[in-house]
Amino acid sequence: MKLEFELVPDSCWYINLRSALPGEVWDAVRKKAYARAGGRCMICGALSPRLEAHERWEYDDEKGIQKLKDIVAICRPCHEVVHIGRTQLMGREREASEHYMKVNGASYAEYRKALGEANALHRERSAREWQTDISALKDFL
Repeated sequence: MKLEFELVPDSCWYINLRSALPGEVWDAVRKKAYARAGGRCMICGALSPRLEAHERWEYDDEKGIQKLKDIVAICRPCHEVVHIGRTQLMGREREASEHYMKVNGASYAEYRKALGEANALHRERSAREWQTDISALKDFL
């Protein structure tokens, strides 16, 4: 799927570059992502007057390490799908599900199946503590 859910393990909630870095450093990092995007969402490709910076993480389930993989510029609808848990709490799941299905050419049943799989992985990963590795940040400065 082009657009996927990225559910962060519970112990990693609120660990993000925006809050961890000095404001001017985060601004430089996100602006580079915006420049790479060229005004288009880096997931769905839609032109967007306002992109949002999103951190992509990879997980070493054996070692318990959450590692920064990329910083991408994406449209708000894609960001709401990626962070579906927050989106559900905000009462916007219907809009997010429609966007997911449109971008991925998926049915509602496929959306629900993917969401169930993402939630199961989230529960599994949330059963442990994670360390965060942001060594890749140097690649975005």
